[in-house]
Amino acid sequence: MRKMMWAAGALSATTCGLVIAAGLATGTGTGTDRDGDGASRGPAAAPRTATGTLEQLAARAECAPDIQTDADELRQADCRNEDGRFVLATFATDRGEREWLNAAKDYGGTYLVGRKWIVVGEPAVVGALRGRLGGTVERSSHHS
Repeated sequence: MRKMMWAAGALSATTCGLVIAAGLATGTGTGTDRDGDGASRGPAAAPRTATGTLEQLAARAECAPDIQTDADELRQADCRNEDGRFVLATFATDRGEREWLNAAKDYGGTYLVGRKWIVVGEPAVVGALRGRLGGTVERSSHHS
C-alpha cells in the first residue's frame, strides 16, 4: 500500500513538469512516428540510443542543462542548443518513465524516448536530437 501511495505521489509531483514540457511540445501529429518527420527510415537513420545521467545526455545534446527538478525518481532540465529549446528528463525506473510519458501524452506533443530518459520539444528539435541521442520519436495529439 505504501509503495502505491508513493507511486501516485511521484506521478502527481511530476504533473507541474508535464505542463511546462507540454508547452514546449506543440506537435500536432497523432499516434507514433518513429522518425519524427513522417519518413520511413532504416536503422542507420539514428545512432544507437544513448544512456547515462542527465548531465551526460545533455553533453551529447550539446546543451548546458538548467535543472528544474532534482528528485530521486525524476530529474528534469530545460535545455537550449543550436537546434532550439527542449526539456530533458531522466528517470530512476522504466516504469516511472512510462507513467510520466503516458500522463504527458494527454497534453499532446513530440517526445524522443530512450531508456530511462525523454526529450520534449518542437518536432524539428526532437528530430535533430534524435541524430545525437538515438531513441524513438513518439507523437501525441492533445486530448481534452
